Amino acid sequence: MKSNEVVIVERPTTDSKIFAHTRWDAIPVLAGVLHCAYFFGMFYLFPRVPLWVMLILGFIYAVSISWNINGISHNFIHNPYFRAPLLNRLFSILESVTVGFSQILYECVHMQHHKGNADRPDEHGETIDWISIYKHGDEGEAEHPFKYAFFSFFREDPKTVFKEVKRKDPLEAAWGMVELVLTITTFIVLGLLNWRYLCFLLPFYYFGHSLSYLNGYYRHYGGNPDDPIAWGVSSYDKLYNWIWFYNGYHAEHHFRPKVHWTKMQAFRDQIVDQQRAAGVRVIKPPHALGFLDSDLPPRKRPDARVPESAVL
Repeated sequence: MKSNEVVIVERPTTDSKIFAHTRWDAIPVLAGVLHCAYFFGMFYLFPRVPLWVMLILGFIYAVSISWNINGISHNFIHNPYFRAPLLNRLFSILESVTVGFSQILYECVHMQHHKGNADRPDEHGETIDWISIYKHGDEGEAEHPFKYAFFSFFREDPKTVFKEVKRKDPLEAAWGMVELVLTITTFIVLGLLNWRYLCFLLPFYYFGHSLSYLNGYYRHYGGNPDDPIAWGVSSYDKLYNWIWFYNGYHAEHHFRPKVHWTKMQAFRDQIVDQQRAAGVRVIKPPHALGFLDSDLPPRKRPDARVPESAVL
């Protein structure tokens, strides 16, 4: 079977009047609500606990931004959790405030990512994927991982993203602005109430988004942008996938983006022979720690031969 042949994927169904796909989605929804409570809880604790405690909480907050973006928020983009549009809208606003960026604008960036699938620059140096790891690399090679992680935050262009959303759906673009305004307002209010807390929070906020980019880097580094089944790089660490809502199954996700997170393992079992034939890259550590992988290939064009020990 070739990688471009049709693969039938079973989609979860439920008789729930609340959830659109499965009641298991209550878990990421609850996690998102708790993450929002944690975000505001840090503000409450800031003047009440020692600095060393806040530094630990700040580091956890930074990691949790990447966890939310790549797990809760990401799955919500491809399979909205609720039947009712109002609940999906409210959850989108909650996610925006929690991670500090409009969920609607993030969805636009992410869907553009799926259009390009970490493509290499064309003859004009442009990529379809706005966040491709090859966009700012040299001679078509992947950018250095830590430069990609810590510079990408400053390359974000909300104006371009907004124009793209508006082109597709002006009403959705307006909601995106509502989310962005509410998010910025939240940070301003926190700063007015306690400017020291805002100074404390912002470095961890930036670090969290940098960790998210680092996660994204190793979800594609060593993949093959020219073969759909090998666009992504997977990690099958069980604890990682349980906590991050099967974010590790990234080659599978790019091959079939609409597969629900609860079906990822079963889907992988269906296509494992195809993956082996295509040389899909698999790493042992979670993606955010991909630089620790023992078979990490050198930064060179991904059509080069991948070490056999790094292949399925």
